[in-house]
Amino acid sequence: MKLTSRVLKTSILAIISIASLTLLIGSIEKPTPSFELEGIISVAHRGASSSAPENTMAAFQKGVDQGVDYIELDVHLTKDNHLVIIHDTTVNRTTNGSGYIRNFTLEDIKQLDAGMKFHSTYAGERIITLEELFDELLHKVGMIIEIKNPKLNKGIEEILANVINQYNNTENIIIQSTDFESMKIMHELLPEIPVAVLVSRSKHPLSSKQLNQIAEYATYINYNIRYLRQTDVEEIHKRDKKVMAWTIRDPKSMKKALDLNVDGIITDYPKWIITSQQLASE
Repeated sequence: MKLTSRVLKTSILAIISIASLTLLIGSIEKPTPSFELEGIISVAHRGASSSAPENTMAAFQKGVDQGVDYIELDVHLTKDNHLVIIHDTTVNRTTNGSGYIRNFTLEDIKQLDAGMKFHSTYAGERIITLEELFDELLHKVGMIIEIKNPKLNKGIEEILANVINQYNNTENIIIQSTDFESMKIMHELLPEIPVAVLVSRSKHPLSSKQLNQIAEYATYINYNIRYLRQTDVEEIHKRDKKVMAWTIRDPKSMKKALDLNVDGIITDYPKWIITSQQLASE
């Protein structure tokens, strides 16, 4: 059956609209729900990664502009032992290059485009070093530094400690990892800097003995929201430790985290938190 001219035109416009939305999806944010978030620590996961390419200066600056308490970031070592900010062990997903970060020198990795895959408006964004981020934003916002794959990045704890020791305004730094042993090392190297362990399915549930051991060196026990239970939060709080929930990407998870009385929210959508706090103060 043939389409009439009007129906055909409407169909074409609909297709164009859908295509345009698909191309722009990286820069489109979800609607802002309203939550009661007074006193909750707000953390922009990999920067404001729902509206700018993750772990880039653009995403971190956007998080700062939105008013978060902390930005969260991931560090790896390059071939020449520079700390660069990127999540994966390879550059494949977020840049126009391919290969393991450990096989790139800093000079080589700086040639890659870390923004184009998110959206063409961010073409030219680069992978940045931890020092570059510190120089630009350390005086403006707290930072949660996640050490990725420490066993593949031998000596990363010492290198990170050396970088942090070069700066004075480090009171708003937290260091975290899924590797509990790595966090013990960081606590020994920098006892004045709070550390956090990340708990996901492989470590859940934590026994009372494990919690006691963690409490000896960690200030935060940060939990994957999928596995976090009321009893976990209560046991963490009993030991005078704090818990942040990660990674919040939908209103249902946000509500669960808040109902569990967590101390902080790590989210791709920091505007949800900031907007809700602003509404609560009006």
